[in-house]
Amino acid sequence: MPFARLATATTPTCHIGLGLAAVGRPGYINLGRDEDLGDDRSVETLRARTHELLDAAYAQGVRYFDAARSYGRSEEFLADWLHRNPGLNDVVVGSKWGYTYTADWTTDAEKHEVKDHSVRTYDRQRAETAELLGDRLDLYQIHSVTPDSPALTDKELHTRLAEAAARGTTIGFSTSGPAQADAIRAALQVTVDGEPLFRTVQSTYNALETSAAPALAEAHDAGLTVIVKEGMANGRLAAAHAPDALKAVAEETSLSCDAVALALVLRQPWAGVVLSGAATTGQLASNLHAAVVDLDDEQLSRLAALAEEPEEYWRRRGQLPWH
Repeated sequence: MPFARLATATTPTCHIGLGLAAVGRPGYINLGRDEDLGDDRSVETLRARTHELLDAAYAQGVRYFDAARSYGRSEEFLADWLHRNPGLNDVVVGSKWGYTYTADWTTDAEKHEVKDHSVRTYDRQRAETAELLGDRLDLYQIHSVTPDSPALTDKELHTRLAEAAARGTTIGFSTSGPAQADAIRAALQVTVDGEPLFRTVQSTYNALETSAAPALAEAHDAGLTVIVKEGMANGRLAAAHAPDALKAVAEETSLSCDAVALALVLRQPWAGVVLSGAATTGQLASNLHAAVVDLDDEQLSRLAALAEEPEEYWRRRGQLPWH
């Protein structure tokens, strides 16, 4: 397991990863992104921004970096950075397949990505990822598995993924939608030749969306590394949009809303890596303070009251505009 590299790390931020969804393409659904990125979103501008974030993250102890085929040029930007830093052998690199980026570097496309979990898409995207990341790829995940995903039942696909695992690539999956727990539990039952196929799970969990927690605990107990995404709820937990209870706890801790929001996730005993989706180095530095936030029982109780019903949370997420 590549995540064993993190077990020997001593920095308090080693269990915070950097996700590249917000900087690998010009359009995304995070609130406040217009202010974060400004008007210049050319390929070279976002390449430079991504490299700046990767430099800052590594310097501050971050060791997991997360990309995807559908995050525009995120794999390309990450590959460029790895090529510039060939001696960084302590990082863990993950990517995902299953969505195809279709926005053609615009922010107003009718569709920004198209989902397809077929063997044909896997073969194509695995080759595309290999061309960019080569043997630096540690983890390859099925992107956004839901309970009805054919990826859970396609035996040919399972065989392909098991072959990749036998060659040294860890195989995982991510989840999305109000039935994340059902998808996680179904994926835990997938085996090839009697052995579990998946070794990692990446799911949405934050102060507003907590429904996957019991299933993630089960996955952790089964030996999977749990990666948490969208800890900031696509910007809904950032200071400008944060609920009053979160703002109050942040003031009490003398830290930012984002640090408190991510600290709430980090304290879960099953959380192996918690992703920062920072788009600026300032946001990243603020996010990394999550590693030192100490929350008492009364504060935790107030934050727990923020949880929404999963159907409502995902309905609101689906209404967020692509900026």
